[in-house]
Amino acid sequence: MTTHTTAFPDRDSGSDTDARTRVHAVRQRYARRGDRATVRGHAYTLYLVALFGVFYLVPMVHARSTSPALISVGSLTGATPAVCALAVAACWGAQLAGRFWGPLVIQPFLLHVFMSTDLSPARYLGGIARRRLVYAGTVTLLAACAAAYLATDLFGQLGTTLRGLAVMAGISALAPVAWLWGQVRAVRDNLVLASAAGTVALAVTAVSRSAPDGAAAGLGLSLVGAVLAITAAAVGRASFRSIRDVDLARLARESARASQAQAYAWTGTLHHALDLYRPEPRGLTSALIRPDGRLRGHLAQGAVRALRTPGRASAAAALLLVGGATLAHGAAGRESGGVASVWWTAGAICVYLGSGWVGETWRGLRDELTMAPLFGEWWGGTLARALAWPVVAVTVGVCLGGGLATVTRWPEHGAPPVHTVLLVAGSVVLVLGARFLREMKLHLPLELLLPIITPLGDLSGLRVVAWQFDGLVAVVIGVAVMNAVSSPLVATALAVGVAACCVWTGLRRTGWAHRGLLTRLRRV
Repeated sequence: MTTHTTAFPDRDSGSDTDARTRVHAVRQRYARRGDRATVRGHAYTLYLVALFGVFYLVPMVHARSTSPALISVGSLTGATPAVCALAVAACWGAQLAGRFWGPLVIQPFLLHVFMSTDLSPARYLGGIARRRLVYAGTVTLLAACAAAYLATDLFGQLGTTLRGLAVMAGISALAPVAWLWGQVRAVRDNLVLASAAGTVALAVTAVSRSAPDGAAAGLGLSLVGAVLAITAAAVGRASFRSIRDVDLARLARESARASQAQAYAWTGTLHHALDLYRPEPRGLTSALIRPDGRLRGHLAQGAVRALRTPGRASAAAALLLVGGATLAHGAAGRESGGVASVWWTAGAICVYLGSGWVGETWRGLRDELTMAPLFGEWWGGTLARALAWPVVAVTVGVCLGGGLATVTRWPEHGAPPVHTVLLVAGSVVLVLGARFLREMKLHLPLELLLPIITPLGDLSGLRVVAWQFDGLVAVVIGVAVMNAVSSPLVATALAVGVAACCVWTGLRRTGWAHRGLLTRLRRV
């Protein structure tokens, strides 16, 4: 977004006050078109927040105050690497989010009105960016502090509390400006910032490791807070200066796509909204065909189609490797309880995300099952042809990640290797079943919109949310059930059973779960 493709005259017919007055007048006129939130809408939002606080947040705070912390950070020196990793993850995640949906994305009509005036982009986009960055920083600060309090003992003492608050404030200042940076700067500049953040995190970790215990033990967290504050100030100043050179044509395309995605998310299915952000395949078209004119094998086709979107394939590979290592770590230490279950769940979620990004064969399978009459009844090889690549890719990625964790002796637990292998295999089967359930999703069923009257009000929205994230819900519940069972063999059998239920439900969504299904599956 460094090319200013549309030139507008910067005729300031007055002072900055006059420009602000004109922008405010346009926004007020636009708000009267009926897009402004109503009092009833604000009341419903407050109602949902109150329900969340009473039934979820308050019990969690009470349980945390009466029980030991789930994760013990130990000394301040030992907490520095985790804090550095959190800061880097927040920076990278904010940059990536800015590339798709940044703080400058507004309604297409309003953006078109501003682009048609003599105001420079900094006049009407600067205020929007500042306001949204303040909101994002506040939400990040509250979420980070709540998560640190509920999951760790970082706020257990006065000394660690002050340093922890300073670090959380630094992260909440860096993440919003990195969000803006990701939208207004070019890919090269984003890679530079990402590399610099990783390098500085490694340097700060090394310095904190070399510091002696005692008075200098808090050097790491203090250094992290100072580095975050300086980086946030520098990145924020450069980002706001780049607003004046923003590519308005690209911003208009992003705003139109975001408006369409928001409409899909509110009125239909979330996967239709996410389809708008899928990368376009490019290149390697001829690689799908052998020199003799025949199509390549199932695995070769899936690999070639995955390589046609290199960014998506790289993200899938990274998630599968990280998920495999984390899954092995959590499964190996499940008998110790506590943080091992968190690692296990996080690893399963990473594998679940990576299984969807590993290729486009899931969508092809859904289309073939939905439009099966167009291809005839002899479709027995459909499942094998479409599922060969994702199943093999997910299995290999998890095995490589788990093997790497085993070689580096990360899972330092006394669980037998056979039990760990069984639990990891069951988790992979569970994840693949949940992914099948999610990808076979079609349009939003009308019956989900029917009201569910309870003493707490209408809870039909919970069913809609559960239906939108049904694959993720199946993974989390399945891992919790496996963790609650003492026998690894029984836990694996339960995971296979849950995966079978997910597959059957997915087939029912496509209309193939009826008599004669097994006969069709056996046909070649």
